[in-house]
Amino acid sequence: MVTSEEYRERLYAMKPNLRLFGRQVGRDDSNIQPGIRTISLTYDLAQDPQYQGLVCTSSSLTGKKINRFNHLSQTAQDLIDKIRMTRTCCQKLTYCIQRCMGIDGLQALCEVTFQMDRKKGTPYHPRFLEYMKFFQEEDLVIAGAMTDVKGDRNLRPHQQEDPDLYLHVVEKRDEGIVVRGAKAHTTAGPYAEELLVLPTRAMTEKDVDYAVSFAIPADTPGIHLITKVKAWPKREQTKNAITGYGAAESITVFDNVLVPWDRVFMCGEWEYAGILANMFSRFHRHSYCGCKPAIVDSQIGVSALLARYNGVEKASHVRQKLVELITTAEQIYACGIASAIMGKKSDSGVFLPNSIYCNSGRFLAGQKFHQGFEIVHDIAGGLISTLPDEREFLDEFSGPYLQKYLKGKEGFSTQDRVRAYRLIEDITVSQRAAQNLVGGLHGGGSPEMERIAILADYDLEEKIHMAQELAGIGKVTKEGKGNAV
Repeated sequence: MVTSEEYRERLYAMKPNLRLFGRQVGRDDSNIQPGIRTISLTYDLAQDPQYQGLVCTSSSLTGKKINRFNHLSQTAQDLIDKIRMTRTCCQKLTYCIQRCMGIDGLQALCEVTFQMDRKKGTPYHPRFLEYMKFFQEEDLVIAGAMTDVKGDRNLRPHQQEDPDLYLHVVEKRDEGIVVRGAKAHTTAGPYAEELLVLPTRAMTEKDVDYAVSFAIPADTPGIHLITKVKAWPKREQTKNAITGYGAAESITVFDNVLVPWDRVFMCGEWEYAGILANMFSRFHRHSYCGCKPAIVDSQIGVSALLARYNGVEKASHVRQKLVELITTAEQIYACGIASAIMGKKSDSGVFLPNSIYCNSGRFLAGQKFHQGFEIVHDIAGGLISTLPDEREFLDEFSGPYLQKYLKGKEGFSTQDRVRAYRLIEDITVSQRAAQNLVGGLHGGGSPEMERIAILADYDLEEKIHMAQELAGIGKVTKEGKGNAV
């Protein structure tokens, strides 16, 4: 296992292929640091004795101690520990810890490469396991590059006017494959050491060149990461625990990139493209059952704190709203636990979360995410958007007035009350918060995708038969005829 310092040293030594604000930059650029600090936290916690049992585990491949963010889950307890870890990490940032997508993709690949090899005689699964040993030994960060830019959503990949609107294989060589295209929404891509490419949808036989999956160093020639950075507001006088942290994403361009064969885990097996996409979604929506409760946890805490500062902590409407937040967080988390307990061990060795429960948890998170912001705003009041700049509190003229008139309940200082408002301002009304609202709805798949997955995996016929028995209806024939009335 490596330290956060070693992670940063490796990162800064990578070739500069980030595009930011119209220029090429290296990974040591100051604008990238908030995201790097976020990832560094996952390394620091793994070194902290307090979190060893949660963030560290033993590799199922080598038996060595590894970071749980690089672990292939083998049991229901592994899945439960994964969301416990995710919730704990995200509580410290009130936001995504950003390493889940990579390991969720790797877990899906472990299962699907095994399926492909068993059914089609392909060589992917042993190749994948060798890669995983290397990945765990080096304690790497990998970013999932899944979502194609897609072009015309009504058309399949092979029907697009521009064939590059879905990433695809353009050439096969003795040494590997050459790919071209772009992936959007690559969270942590600008400071990941590796990129994991997955298909974004089900394919047809005509889409054979688009059914491709591989892992590759993020600074490989031909890869360009067009980067967007996100950081919490900068604070000078009222810095808080999330100041200095952030994220970055990229539109990741693959311009005739050579991928060695030992890094290729799918190439033309179009029948398995949708299976792999869905398997990734199952693992990733299970991870959401850890991160989204953590975000709600921060909303609960700061809302209750400000209610106390404002003297309304016992008001019935405030208590009711806090209960709404609490039940939302715990229902989502409970779905994650149920998904683990009701999951199953696959022949590949990976323990698969139950699809219905993990999709239900993610669906609930998407539905309730905006509502959580509304509740916080309702409890906190208008000062979250009109509080004067922090420099006014230090001003000789304005400061005394603000200290006097922004006082809350007796026994609590104006400074502490203002700090609570600054935290709510950061996590609910800043530019970063607005970006979180979109991510909370669409990250890991929009609510419509969860609806599709739930209906696809749910045994609806069983419930129909149950209703028939309760209603005294005989078995329906192919002609649609049942019992006579």
